[in-house]
Amino acid sequence: MTELPAVSFASLQPEPKASTAVYFVTAGEDLPPPIKRLDKASAGAISRAIEVAEFKPKRRNLLEILAPHGLKASRLLLVGIGDAKTLTHRDWMDLGGLVRGKLPKKAAEVDVVFAGVDHLPEDAPLGFAEGFGLRSYTFRKYKSKAAKSTEGGEDEHDEDPAPPKLAIFSCWGSKLTAKLEHTEAQLSGVYLARDLVNEPANILTPPEFTARLRALEALGLTVEVLDEPKLKSLGMNALLAVGQGSAQPTSVVVLRWNGAAGRSADAGNIVFVGKGVCFDSGGISIKPGPGMEDMKGDMAGAAAVAGAMSALALRKAPVNAVGIVGLVENMPSGTAMRPGDIVTSASGQTIEILNTDAEGRLVLADLLWYAQEHLEPKLMITLATLTGAILVALGKEYAGLFSNDDKLASEITDAGADSGELAWRMPLSKKYNKLIDGKFADIRNLGGRDAGSITAAQFLQRFVRNGTPWAHLDIAGTGMASPSTDINQSWGSGYGVRLLDRFSEKFHETSSAES
Repeated sequence: MTELPAVSFASLQPEPKASTAVYFVTAGEDLPPPIKRLDKASAGAISRAIEVAEFKPKRRNLLEILAPHGLKASRLLLVGIGDAKTLTHRDWMDLGGLVRGKLPKKAAEVDVVFAGVDHLPEDAPLGFAEGFGLRSYTFRKYKSKAAKSTEGGEDEHDEDPAPPKLAIFSCWGSKLTAKLEHTEAQLSGVYLARDLVNEPANILTPPEFTARLRALEALGLTVEVLDEPKLKSLGMNALLAVGQGSAQPTSVVVLRWNGAAGRSADAGNIVFVGKGVCFDSGGISIKPGPGMEDMKGDMAGAAAVAGAMSALALRKAPVNAVGIVGLVENMPSGTAMRPGDIVTSASGQTIEILNTDAEGRLVLADLLWYAQEHLEPKLMITLATLTGAILVALGKEYAGLFSNDDKLASEITDAGADSGELAWRMPLSKKYNKLIDGKFADIRNLGGRDAGSITAAQFLQRFVRNGTPWAHLDIAGTGMASPSTDINQSWGSGYGVRLLDRFSEKFHETSSAES
């Protein structure tokens, strides 16, 4: 896993000591006093650089000044932020990522000074640190150390140095240190999820994924593994059907965090359910060759659940939460499920297989049943790279959100806005049920071309009992093949970790529930 940047908070001081110093410039006609003092110390070098570069303090505008005369810092970075009053937590995160991306590869330390910034909220330095940390993630595990060139240099793929140490100076001083643990726990969870999604399928097989989840016991999670014999005894035939064509065994892993043990037993658990198809060839209904390599990321839902549970444990969240993931590989072979097959799910409902590439809903159907039978859910949230149709509808900016409960949907939308991991609510309606009613069985696993993401969610809802609040996040557009942003340069985004952590913190932890 990528090493987290070391972050410290301190009160404002006359001049930073690190080799790289970052200052913010707000909209206005004049430079703020701290930069004026630096300009005077540098005999006007800063003001001359601003004039030559025609630098304007619009948001995201950057001016880099190298080796400024008379200053300790060898690199000065001025960051335009426009009107500081309008900046959100996500804006400060983006600025943290923007600055991190501007730093040279081997920068050892950087001082960030929030001096002269009016209307500075407490979470601004924390948001900056979070964005800085998110941008610091890399996945170069399989880049070999290159041989020295004939000139004695090193290849660009040589091993990365440690991330720079980040010191943040603001009016809040070291008071922010107490909140840093939460940020670091969340970053660790995102790094874990990104690592899992980025791994190739020949490495991250279901058994290897299981082993990595077992290792989370070291964080205080209770880990239970249901192997194939146990799954058969539970009647989880829909999930097992997906993996029956693969040489890799199928498993289900249950992660428990009892952080609010004193709460009454009837309070129940928040339950996160993740699709973990470690590779999806499509099975007998095989996918087209171009782009199939991306199907190593079809376990991004399970990765998000693992990352979120890790974050809750690391920050010792006062909540009772359970994560359950189905780990399976969908491959074509003589033993694979076929179009036309009928399987009996753990709930007793029969499913007609029209297309073996609509496999994720089979995995989630049995996981939802197990959660309701064994995990005492007060609510359930499924996360899955479920349909290409959600990409057509929403692209890569929003996950599709489906829910049978308005309150739960509102909480998820709110948490998504806070975290920057956005979700857009899509419809559910009994009118769509006719598209998935089975001809030879109770239900079929494909609803046709129209409303593809909706019929997939309707399928899942058939396995949710009346009265159980449930939401589904279709993250096919947000969980893998991610676009480059200020806070993520990784193919695997880790989408869902920060959303679920914020959802838990804001709405379901004992401190918030009792306040």
